[in-house]
Amino acid sequence: MPGAGAGDGWDDVVLDADFIRAAATAEPSARARMLAARWRREQPEPQPWRSDEPPAGWFFGKARRRRWRRR
Repeated sequence: MPGAGAGDGWDDVVLDADFIRAAATAEPSARARMLAARWRREQPEPQPWRSDEPPAGWFFGKARRRRWRRR
């Protein structure tokens, strides 16, 4: 191997747990990358920040309301 004994600056570097924890991470998640690629191709439609409709029917359903009143 060329330069194997030349000492290229990596001889004194210790790759331990402290080194790994101190490393800065700035890579976006897979979902963030997927959405960014999709939004570059086509702009998303504007969505209201909050809706007047409940987010899920089961959460505000009648059965849940009945159980809550019994307590």
